Amino acid sequence: MALLDAIRTPRDLDRLDESQMVELAEEIRRFLVTEVSKTGGHLGPNLGVVELTLGIHRVFDSPRDAIVWDTGHQSYVHKLLTGRQDFSKLRQKGGIAGYPQRSESEHDIVESSHASSSLSWADGISRAFEMTGQDDRHVIAVVGDGALTGGMTWEALNNISDDNSRNLVIVVNDNGRSYAPTIGGMARFLSTVRTRRSYYRFRRGTERAFGFFGAPGRAVYRGVRGGLHGFLSRFTNNEALYSNLDIKYIGPIDGHDLKDVERALRQAKEYSAPVIVHAITQKGKGYEPALADVADQFHAVGQIDPETGESVEQASQPSWTSVFADEIVRLADKDRRIVGITAAMLRPTGLHKLAEKHPDRIIDVGIAEQHAVTSAAGLAYGGMHPVVAVYATFINRAFDQVLMDVALHRAGVTFVLDRAGVTGPDGASHHGMWDLSILQVVPNIRLAAPRDATRLREELAEAVAVDDAPTVVRFSKGSVGTEFDAVRRTADGVDVLREAPHKDVLIVTVGPMAKIGLEVAERLADQGIGATVVDPRWVVPVPESVIELARDHRILVSIEDGVRVGGIGTRIRQDLRAAGVDTAVDELGLPDEFLEHATREEILERVGLTSQAIARDLVAQVLGTRIPVARPLPDEHGAAVDQDERTR
Repeated sequence: MALLDAIRTPRDLDRLDESQMVELAEEIRRFLVTEVSKTGGHLGPNLGVVELTLGIHRVFDSPRDAIVWDTGHQSYVHKLLTGRQDFSKLRQKGGIAGYPQRSESEHDIVESSHASSSLSWADGISRAFEMTGQDDRHVIAVVGDGALTGGMTWEALNNISDDNSRNLVIVVNDNGRSYAPTIGGMARFLSTVRTRRSYYRFRRGTERAFGFFGAPGRAVYRGVRGGLHGFLSRFTNNEALYSNLDIKYIGPIDGHDLKDVERALRQAKEYSAPVIVHAITQKGKGYEPALADVADQFHAVGQIDPETGESVEQASQPSWTSVFADEIVRLADKDRRIVGITAAMLRPTGLHKLAEKHPDRIIDVGIAEQHAVTSAAGLAYGGMHPVVAVYATFINRAFDQVLMDVALHRAGVTFVLDRAGVTGPDGASHHGMWDLSILQVVPNIRLAAPRDATRLREELAEAVAVDDAPTVVRFSKGSVGTEFDAVRRTADGVDVLREAPHKDVLIVTVGPMAKIGLEVAERLADQGIGATVVDPRWVVPVPESVIELARDHRILVSIEDGVRVGGIGTRIRQDLRAAGVDTAVDELGLPDEFLEHATREEILERVGLTSQAIARDLVAQVLGTRIPVARPLPDEHGAAVDQDERTR
């Protein structure tokens, strides 16, 4: 890694000749395979952007020129070239993030890893540069890997395409496997002609000349210009691509040819107006196991053998996703109305098995969650029962559609939210921690949080049976964990997992937090404090039996892996007060902050969601030394007695 070791800033690339740049690209690929195989991460996408990233940093001057990545999982090479070559703790506590992060480097501009937002960022940044007279600064947006399927991208392009002189370069990283455009000298020649300053001045001058003749002249101009554009597009085997955008287009170019990449980027830089550079790349480039992976070319991997690409991780139990994948097929076999909808995440959300069994009942809308949700409302109106499967973090993007298109119309749509709660290594933008607080404000919505595989199957079946309101089933990332059977189930479906002779503490757990709740009850029992542990199964609306159980206990504690502000605990407290129940409530959940990458266990420990921390606080609350204070114990005549008296 002789060359890579010497790269500390992008300007270190300036001293390398052509052959050294090729050698550096190979060093980077070897580094990525070696290091990412140890930690896991987004391997395939980064192997595909090595030359693109090198070219961008050779031609432009980061951070003075702002580079925006969409999506951010393609930024590993960028990190290597900007002084971050310690990948030993990639996506782990104390290590570098898997996405751009401002706290790591001034070269990182946009942290959000939600796709399709980069062009809006680039539009705003370039406008700011123009408004403040910084005409020598450029903005480069690297967009691809599915991001162009998102509607927000086209909203931004609609604004960017309005005639302007901003220094904005859009690099389209096209790694689709079915698209093979012409790449060669003629395409380069036509790109050069279209981006010469003389051509730009000629076009603007011609437009003004025809403009003197009023509307008829402008119409003739548009016709001539459109015909010429169409001819050139067909001549370069590039029909209809970006044909309706008034933005200069360079390409397609070979995104793995460093000379082609740099030539195209320099043309774009010199044009002084928005330019699209269309680069054809190969996901997983240079690593045979990735190229041979039919599913996604090693888009994201766990720990693998770098030689074979085989996983070295051992899963002792099935994942939440795999349980859902099997169950939705079983339900669809029995109910022909069930149709699955995915937003470019067929396999990650587990809908691939439904696609294999019932290909006519699966819809992939691309990275377009808003469209997915409203389309689902339409499907429900037409007599189907759509199941929209997305990561919990991405349902945030479609809240208005859930509220106004699904809920307002009482549409029977089921949302399956994978990776809910704390997800861990992907960091702030990927934690699915906002869904409970956001969605529970939707009128008539019903939210289920299964604690284990058996309950996931039960609650999914119950959800798809609802045809007059939206339903949500949310579950965590990783293995499903231990099964916890109920002592009894109440008439309204609440599972009582543990009961004690003394009704001191009622512990209400949400989904997989049942394990922590039961551990807390054990610790309290050691202190002579009785605890009842319940899993509501359907956490919204709050079941009536939870209200009645709370009436008989001295304090209630809710434990959830969502944001506690406006969380399930808040909903329970409000419903208790509405029912005239004055039992103290302690609402435990995640803080309203962006949580950095670490393991789920490390994050839960940091925010105090461990059985030890919760039990310690509850003991103090029962003893009356910590707020909220538990109700006093009544004696046989109804008078209050001290907890210490009972435990002597």
